[in-house]
Amino acid sequence: MSRHPVEALLRPPVELWSAVVALATAGIAVLAPWALMMPPGVAYGAAGALGLLGIVRGRQAWRVLIYQRNLRRLPTYRLRADQVPVSRRKLFLGRGFRWTQKHTQRLRDTIRPEVQRYVQPGPLYHWARRKEVAWEATPILGWLAAGLRSRAWWNPLRPLPPVGGKPALHAVEPDEQDVWMDIGERVGHTLVLGTTRVGKTRLAEILITQDIRRGDVVIVFDPKGDADLLRRVYAEAKRAGRADDFYLFHLGYPEVSARYNAIGSFSRITEVATRIANQLPSEGNSAAFKEFAWRFVNIIARALVALGRRPDYQQVRRYINDIEPLFVEYARKHLRERGEAGWEADLAEVAANTKERNLPAALRGRHPDAVALMRYLKDQDRYDPVRDGLVSAFKYDKTYFDKIVSSVGPLMEKLTTGKIAELISPDYLDTDDNRPIFEWLEVIRRKGIVYVGLDALTDTTVASAVGNSMFADLVSVAGHIYKHGVEDPADGPTLTGGLTTMPTISLHADEFNELIGDEFVPLLNKAGGAGFQVTAYTQTWSDVEARIGNRAKAGQVAGNFNTLLMLRVKELATAEMLTDQLPKVEVFTLMSVSGVDDSSDPTSGVDFKSRNEDRISVSEVPMLTPAELVALPKGQAFALLEGGQLWKLRMPLPDASKDPVMPESLAAIANEMERT
Repeated sequence: MSRHPVEALLRPPVELWSAVVALATAGIAVLAPWALMMPPGVAYGAAGALGLLGIVRGRQAWRVLIYQRNLRRLPTYRLRADQVPVSRRKLFLGRGFRWTQKHTQRLRDTIRPEVQRYVQPGPLYHWARRKEVAWEATPILGWLAAGLRSRAWWNPLRPLPPVGGKPALHAVEPDEQDVWMDIGERVGHTLVLGTTRVGKTRLAEILITQDIRRGDVVIVFDPKGDADLLRRVYAEAKRAGRADDFYLFHLGYPEVSARYNAIGSFSRITEVATRIANQLPSEGNSAAFKEFAWRFVNIIARALVALGRRPDYQQVRRYINDIEPLFVEYARKHLRERGEAGWEADLAEVAANTKERNLPAALRGRHPDAVALMRYLKDQDRYDPVRDGLVSAFKYDKTYFDKIVSSVGPLMEKLTTGKIAELISPDYLDTDDNRPIFEWLEVIRRKGIVYVGLDALTDTTVASAVGNSMFADLVSVAGHIYKHGVEDPADGPTLTGGLTTMPTISLHADEFNELIGDEFVPLLNKAGGAGFQVTAYTQTWSDVEARIGNRAKAGQVAGNFNTLLMLRVKELATAEMLTDQLPKVEVFTLMSVSGVDDSSDPTSGVDFKSRNEDRISVSEVPMLTPAELVALPKGQAFALLEGGQLWKLRMPLPDASKDPVMPESLAAIANEMERT
């Protein structure tokens, strides 16, 4: 059939009749050769030839029947987690086929009015759907309605699976196969687009399952805190024997969450101020306050590090409101380290000679010891950048500090209120708190698995601040890996015994539009060489543009994703991200032409001529249109893989019914983690 320009699969399976006749004749030739007036030897040879013809024609008829059946109802595709195939060189995406001109042709054929009886369910199906609703409340007929609703195999009128969309988009190719992507393409990052509840999380589970079993470092960012995704990540870690390396960080469940200091690890001290200030608005007059806030946070961070203390949100909040204690602590440490004799007596003398009425208005009301320290240090001729920064902050007017607090204060208040403060500002010296504290470089060295639930539905601001701080920290870690590998020789003996090979870090960012920011962009365009491979999931690209606030910058982000998987989307602009990258193809249209010509020659014996003919015309159409992406059933997707190759695929439905390691609830995960 494929040798002809027009396949004509949407028609009665006429091959079936010739197959039945050929097989029946072959049977007669074997059982009663005399009925065909053949000697046995000739009859047996004819039976073999007819049997072969019947098998060939039967296969052709079967192909037509299966094709038409799939157009109305695809067979269910389920796969248990332990059945997901895993390869060291390939990434399994589901089952599907390479989309070509042939499939565009077949899809165009399904919209012709004369073939709808092969594409749409029949009248009995629609009758059953009406009756299952009409009889639902009827005492006796309710049983029959329940039977009509059943999706059991014995119900010939069972309803279609609740996936919606247009089944023909996948049924145009009955010979599907497992779809694999080369693992080397992962470093080019992957973007998954799809509207709500169409299978993004299920696809994430399939990819995460393979990454965990492959032994990668796996980091999952989930702004919503999806319980099913958390259970799947933990179950796969346990199945792979990596439960000891699993970390759960969840803002919504602080009592069972690990702890993480979002500003405690850095390559350069200025990163602390940047991570906090980047959460502040930068439009209009707010830009100036953002710069002021950055400067004061940087002063505080430098002083804390100089004092041998690890910065955290609690300390930053405390000293932004009142920098005097930090100034006094550092100034005294600075004077002690200089080791000059008699400085305490000189300081006491300065304090005795300091009168509040002689002080500038900005210093009135300050503690006398702090003022004395400031005046004493001012008279010293030695330069110390940390000390000078603290002095400049200390002597500013109180109203100036109020402006700083007005911009950064509300953010710090949210980050340091309630039990969440214990998670993101951990007390390293609290031996009574058994919740682990993790750092990204340590997680990478251990080849750990981290699930980050940001609970964005409860508080978007806190979720965004913590998520962006984590991304900034990961960018810093990527820079460290670029320069030193996984292990820094200056660190001495470490967990992996000096291993310096480049790791594979699979980062999955669900609800990508909630996480995108200035910190995430360097992770996409610069961290690939450090082993980071990002898979981002979002609903529409407009969500990302709205979050970034700049269309050109959003285009820059999109350019960093080499692989695109698109499920059902509801926005045409998002669908065009895929369709605009596809070429146009030629499709064939069969046109029937009939006509009659009268003869004007009275001497001719021909009164008229008639003709009937079929013409094949060729037109150029897009390989795929946005309307087809809008009509995708749930769990199905189009994918641009390995340099723009278009694949149509469908993901397997989850089947956790026979999964012994799948925990029933979050409480089961918490109990197991507490036990181990």
